[in-house]
Amino acid sequence: MTGSIAPATGRRLTFPRPEEMTLSIRATALVFEDPRSVALLTDIERVAARDVTAMIIGETGTGKELVARHIHEVSGRSGPFVAVNCGALSESLIDAELFGHEAGAYTGATHARAGWFEAARGGTLFLDEIGDMPAPLQVKLLRVLQERQVVRLGSRVPLPVDVRLIAATNVDLWRAVQAGRFRSDLFYRLHVAPIPLPPLRERRGDIPSLVAHFADVYRKKLSMDEVRFSPQAERALLEYDWPGNIRELENVVHYALIVCRDGCVAADDLRLIATGGTRSPPADNSGGNASPAALLERIERTVQQLLAHEHPDLHGTLERLLVTAAFESNGHNQVHTAQALSISRNELRTLLKRFGLIDTRQSSPSPSPARQG
Repeated sequence: MTGSIAPATGRRLTFPRPEEMTLSIRATALVFEDPRSVALLTDIERVAARDVTAMIIGETGTGKELVARHIHEVSGRSGPFVAVNCGALSESLIDAELFGHEAGAYTGATHARAGWFEAARGGTLFLDEIGDMPAPLQVKLLRVLQERQVVRLGSRVPLPVDVRLIAATNVDLWRAVQAGRFRSDLFYRLHVAPIPLPPLRERRGDIPSLVAHFADVYRKKLSMDEVRFSPQAERALLEYDWPGNIRELENVVHYALIVCRDGCVAADDLRLIATGGTRSPPADNSGGNASPAALLERIERTVQQLLAHEHPDLHGTLERLLVTAAFESNGHNQVHTAQALSISRNELRTLLKRFGLIDTRQSSPSPSPARQG
């Protein structure tokens, strides 16, 4: 490889068997080359050495599960690492999935089953997208953290659990607390050791090593002898904002290797605009670039005019416009749309169904902890 795209010299984290992972928005590798990332790794390992609840905060695709797995490995706990995506669990089954159930506890429960807390006994339980947890489950989780025991659905017998809990979120949980969507007492229980994970655009020193890593992974899968990046391609990779973070970078590199010629990746092979584009201020009607404050002022004036004209169902109309625009601008990706609107995926799904943007007959997400985003 040429120029700044060179093999990583710093620490690197990857999943144990990345080839078994399904396509998702999760990051499959982390490197610690950028000075900010090196300092972050030091903080992560300090937290890992203490048996405390940790909260990893970062945008989608920044590598939160990889950080959680590293904390588990450094902690020395002998039990398993169990990852559960709260946003992918059915609301009707999440109680039984987390805490277990006895036979006959509900229709279809033909036999007793341990929940994820019991499965992680002696190890670490990673709860991703904790902000999507329904309010009734937040109460039960708080009780588990306080009493260190679980009660299976359909049982009255408490079972002790020795589990280290790591939570993760891509939304502002404190804002959710203020909005009444998340319990403040649970927030403080989870926020003992916060780990802010910066987006890729704020640790650009990691980009060359990540590109080199993914290029090597997909070079082997595509049976390519060598991969080079033109100076223009390298510059484009370093200057792009990466709204999808590491997962987006992996997809861009994978595609570039598929379409490049003679093992040389040109800037046109990267397809950065198609995967999100560099962020720029929206243009105003005069042909210039309006600031976010100016755009909000314009929206406020428009709303005032609509109120003066007594527009019917103004709230519902504006809500529909906002949700529809966010859903379309994020390529119909529910995770990204919920993040853009600062709401949970469950709230978003309710709005999408109300406005006919998704099929109301579609089944609920799978109750397994599979990586669904």
